[in-house]
Amino acid sequence: MSTTKAYAAHSAGAHLSPFGLQRREPGIHDVQIEILYCGVCHSDVHQVRNEWGNSIYPMVPGHEIVGRITRIGDQVKLFKVGDLAGVGCFVDSCRTCPSCLKGEENYCENGMISTYNGYEKDGKTPTYGGYSTQIVVDEKYTLKVSDKLPLKGVAPLLCAGITTYSPLRHVGVKKGHKVAVLGLGGLGHMAVKFAASFGAEVTMLSSSPSKKTDAEKLGAHHFALTSDANVMKSLQNQFDVILNTVSAPHDYNMYLNLLNTNGTMIVVGAPPAPAQIPAFNLIMKRRSIMGSLIGGIKETQEMLDYCAEHQIVSDVEVIDISRIDEAYERMLKGDVRYRFVIDIASLKN
Repeated sequence: MSTTKAYAAHSAGAHLSPFGLQRREPGIHDVQIEILYCGVCHSDVHQVRNEWGNSIYPMVPGHEIVGRITRIGDQVKLFKVGDLAGVGCFVDSCRTCPSCLKGEENYCENGMISTYNGYEKDGKTPTYGGYSTQIVVDEKYTLKVSDKLPLKGVAPLLCAGITTYSPLRHVGVKKGHKVAVLGLGGLGHMAVKFAASFGAEVTMLSSSPSKKTDAEKLGAHHFALTSDANVMKSLQNQFDVILNTVSAPHDYNMYLNLLNTNGTMIVVGAPPAPAQIPAFNLIMKRRSIMGSLIGGIKETQEMLDYCAEHQIVSDVEVIDISRIDEAYERMLKGDVRYRFVIDIASLKN
């Protein structure tokens, strides 16, 4: 076991503070990663504050991890010491269910092992995330990271990136498609970048006029103010795909009506209350609504390779870990363009 510096929440109402945890020694199939950067996800706030009712304390958040491999197990074949590597939202799965066998470990039917706020397969050893100086992970659940991209911008790809890449690929977005992205935040800004790079005509749907300039810089071809009734009326039956990233309460029906025949709304945001959708809003135009959850290891690696080839990274603001509580509050106010990333060097001092 090795003592590791970290930041942890000790209860739902507490500030995060320094914490020492024990990482296991690398097993024969494990890699040990010195963490360099860790992205800050909105779900970190939900989990730290027990807003989903499943929090385990003490909790070390963080599932957007990039770093460098410092040790490997005797039978590791995919990595060597010195390689750049990443860890996303999960660190293991059952490996035997139909989803795992298809490379969709994110949908593991026996429950994937989350990077933090979970338990290892023994059911009693807690998992601790990337707000820490190092982590030990099985090589099969570790991602290769290119040295062609700035690491600070790569970190959020491990969650925000794959969360938007996966569903756009699943529905086959390509040149000739009209795609709308609802909400310009950590997820939305990546959705715009990916959809535009796939060749789609991209429209940003936002309630904030101030987002127009940013949306266009990110690659959106059009901007539509959702509070303008005339604009929304003009967009009815226009889109093949709407990627809905909004987690605040909102009316799905207002946006379903913007889909054309056979159009699909992809939900990746998680509002606190259930949506009410009249059946005829789907039936009359054969519209669909679907959800999507990150991606499996194979697809996440595909996404990272695509980003390296096309020079796509997240727009980030790098912070010292001592500012994490401030970052949470700013994130809840939408005061970040567009993802906070922790410089883990600030934890080592």
